[in-house]
Amino acid sequence: MSGDRLMRIHSAEFQAMAERVLRATELTSRLNVLPFEDEEGKAELFEQILGRPLPARVTIYPPFYTDHGLNLELAERVFINQNCTFLDYAGIRLGERVMIGPKATFITVGHPVDPEERRGWLSGAPIDVAENVWIGAGAMILPGVSIGRDAVIAAGAVVADDVPPASLVTGTKAAVHRRW
Repeated sequence: MSGDRLMRIHSAEFQAMAERVLRATELTSRLNVLPFEDEEGKAELFEQILGRPLPARVTIYPPFYTDHGLNLELAERVFINQNCTFLDYAGIRLGERVMIGPKATFITVGHPVDPEERRGWLSGAPIDVAENVWIGAGAMILPGVSIGRDAVIAAGAVVADDVPPASLVTGTKAAVHRRW
């Protein structure tokens, strides 16, 4: 799934994704119980999770969670603090020098809002985070969001819209936007 599109649940594409989710979950569960100082073991598991070695000077503190892993693109000098989650099936790109606080969550897949479609489809869109962005603890980045260079996402913010470069975004206020 790439771009803003739908995937039928129980299709061949969905089955392949579900198999990868099981594999990624098995790998991350092994990663998350390794001794912290086991750099070789962590590097080996990250290579299996991501499908390639970690780029130079990337730091990831476990526990670390992903549902897919193969669509998580990390540039050099990315820092990911502990207990972060990356649901990356539709793709997540983190630019150079991105810093991510603990418990941040990136979600690229979801379900349609319509109740009749919700159980039969997954929807998704990629997340793109430009260079030198700081994402605070507990922030949630939703499908299809692009975050511009040098932006700061405040702790606990829920980001559902694109963020311009060199800006600070805050807030978690939910509001009714539609009724059915």
